[in-house]
Amino acid sequence: MKIHLTSVFVDDQAKAEHFYTEVLGFVKKHDVPVGGEARWLTVVSPDEPGGTELLLEPAGHPAVKPYRDTLVNDGIPLAQFAVADVQAEYERLRALGVHFTQEPLEMGPVTTAVFDDTCGNLIQIATQPE
Repeated sequence: MKIHLTSVFVDDQAKAEHFYTEVLGFVKKHDVPVGGEARWLTVVSPDEPGGTELLLEPAGHPAVKPYRDTLVNDGIPLAQFAVADVQAEYERLRALGVHFTQEPLEMGPVTTAVFDDTCGNLIQIATQPE
């Protein structure tokens, strides 16, 4: 068994598409209309185009807002992305205007940072020693 797809709820799919592709550097894999303005919109790592897909899912379900608001208010990231160098990625993203809620922090062998994805979520980046 392996993880094929996971999702993040987003307030605005067009805004999320821009942020996740143009700012974070993911690549759009699927973009299929599913009724109304909603789309089956997935992105993947450019390093693993056949890897796990991230669905940028509309946040329309009534349970989403209180769930995400609670996570954000408590400073809890919804997802974590692996990067080779947290400090370098932090600096790259800050230069692009990304707002971080946690600057790079070393926690033993792991370094993390947390940013706002502009679509209602906190996302953590992390690097671990090989």
